[in-house]
Amino acid sequence: MGATKTANFTDNQNAIATLAKALGHPARVAIIEYLMKVDTCICGDIVNELPLAQPTVSQHLKELKNAGLIKGSIEGTSICYCIDEKAIEQLQHYFAIITNNLTNKKNNCC
Repeated sequence: MGATKTANFTDNQNAIATLAKALGHPARVAIIEYLMKVDTCICGDIVNELPLAQPTVSQHLKELKNAGLIKGSIEGTSICYCIDEKAIEQLQHYFAIITNNLTNKKNNCC
């Protein structure tokens, strides 16, 4: 295995890639959609919604949290999760730039 080349890319490119990688599994997309629907929840609630074991859900939550897509606060013995709006805004801005560029170059593409 070779060394990672992330240093060759901008901070923004690396950040978008991290967010995209975290969204690269359907269970994580389902978790994000569930959190948008309920606004906040505890890990056990998510386990009840998905056809996955609790340790698997916890691992997916960890990946989403590490990427910055969700945040959590400890309430007693449970962690309450919610969407991190900053990450969603970053993705929204990125896709807005892509959409704008595609609109401007619509007729000049192969």
